[in-house]
Amino acid sequence: MIEIAPSILSADFTRLGEEIAAIERGGAAVVHVDVMDGHFVPNITIGLPVVRALKQATQLPLDTHLMITNPGLYAEQFVEAGASMVSVHVEIDPHLHRTLEAIRKKGAMAGVAINPATPLVMLEEALPYTDFILLMSVNPGFGGQKFIKTSLDKVRRLRRMIDERGLKTRIEIDGGIDRHNIAEIAAAGAEIIVAGSAVFNEADPAQAVRELREATMQWA
Repeated sequence: MIEIAPSILSADFTRLGEEIAAIERGGAAVVHVDVMDGHFVPNITIGLPVVRALKQATQLPLDTHLMITNPGLYAEQFVEAGASMVSVHVEIDPHLHRTLEAIRKKGAMAGVAINPATPLVMLEEALPYTDFILLMSVNPGFGGQKFIKTSLDKVRRLRRMIDERGLKTRIEIDGGIDRHNIAEIAAAGAEIIVAGSAVFNEADPAQAVRELREATMQWA
C-alpha cells in the first residue's frame, strides 16, 4: 500500500496544528519531520521539543529524518519524544548497526537514509537491520527542490536488492515529488512517499493529499 507522508518542513509553523489537521483530513498516513543541525546539511530546522508537541497534536505516526552529525547520540531520544520511525544517514553514522538496533529496542521502526550520489552498495550490510530505507531524490537540506530523475532507477535497483534478500524493508522516497511524477515513482517500487511543497504550498493541503493519493492509483 502506498502511503503519503507530508513533510512539515514546508508547513506554516504559525498554524502547525491546523496544517496537521488538514493533512489528516486528506488521508495522510504519516507526518514526516525533517531534523537538520546545520552541520550535516546546510540548514537548521527543528528538534526534540517540536516532536514532543507534534505527538500531542496528532495520532499519525511521526517519521523523523535525522540529518544531523552524531545521530546515534540522539536517535533514542527522538523515539522517547514520540517518533514512530527514525532514519539516520548511512553517510554520517559510523556505528549504523548499533544505532538501528537501539531505535528498534526503544520500540520504533529503524531506517537508513541515503543521499542521491551515495551508491546503494553502502546499504548492503545494514539492510537486514532496517525497517525502511529513505531514498533521497534531492540533495537534503532544503524543500522545494527539483526531483533528480535518476532516482527512479535507484528505486528500482533498491527494490531488487530488498526482494533478492527476502526482506520486508520498505522504501521511502523524499524530494521533488508532486502529483505529476508520483505515479511513476510508486510504480518503481516506493511505498512511503514524502511530499512537502506539493502539499503545504497548495491552498488546500487536505485536497493536495487526496490528489497525491489518487495519482498513485494510476500505476496499479
